[in-house]
Amino acid sequence: MTLTSPPVRLTDTLGTSRGRTWRQVRANRLGMTGAVMLAVVVLAAVTAPLIAPHDPTETHFDLPFQVPFTVGFGLGTDDLGRDILSRTFYGIQVSLVVGALSVLVSVVVGTPLGLLAGYWKWLDAVISRLTDVALAFPFLIIAVGLAAISGPSLSNAVIAIGVSHVPAMIRIVRGETLRITSADFVTSAKTLDAGGARIILQHVLPNCLSAIIVQATVIMPVAVIGEALLSFLGLGIQPPTPSLGIMLSDAQQYLGNAPWAAVVPGVAIAVICLGFNLFGDALRDALDPTASDRK
Repeated sequence: MTLTSPPVRLTDTLGTSRGRTWRQVRANRLGMTGAVMLAVVVLAAVTAPLIAPHDPTETHFDLPFQVPFTVGFGLGTDDLGRDILSRTFYGIQVSLVVGALSVLVSVVVGTPLGLLAGYWKWLDAVISRLTDVALAFPFLIIAVGLAAISGPSLSNAVIAIGVSHVPAMIRIVRGETLRITSADFVTSAKTLDAGGARIILQHVLPNCLSAIIVQATVIMPVAVIGEALLSFLGLGIQPPTPSLGIMLSDAQQYLGNAPWAAVVPGVAIAVICLGFNLFGDALRDALDPTASDRK
């Protein structure tokens, strides 16, 4: 009788079918709260050109510091008379784009390195040591340093934030790879003389997807905060492009006269990060095959 390696389906990889995963997420009230928050945020970002009452860069020098709920300016204006509501919509759009691209960079770079480190011991010695060195530095130090070296721009901010998260992604994928390669179906595949590349692509990588997805939801809010920080320091998005970080930077010197100019972008950042954290926790519990055993 010929032994064959058991097929690995994506639904098995995630520890449950997609339908069951979604039911578990829906049963989590905090997770659904986060999902609703994210839906509102994404809708605001996508429809910003349609729902923004003003051009985000349009100035009204005769109308600075208009209080919220002023006719024509729902959330007031800043020191240059720019509509805060419109700038917030476009700022959310920029934050989500930078966050998503940063996550993509960290996944594309970190996942292959984590797979290689977890499967081949001789590469693990090199990759893990370099990862340990990178993890010794806080995320913000790496991001600010890379952005300062490469120069302020949207693309450089994406690269700086994404690269700063690569070590964490490598560590997560490496750990999952070590766990999966000790499973019986991988041992069976090795017995059948399956090559390392085939085992990684057909068995290890699909079973790492749940960890990668969860780690992406962890990186996303941190990337949003990172973009706001870089823009606040003048190392990220540059004016006149609206950014939540730039709005906070411009408003800090007018906190006494116009606190709403800082409160609105601050609340937007908090809503984005809270939504991703709540939904990410629910998604982690749904994708974790041992979550039901722990409860």
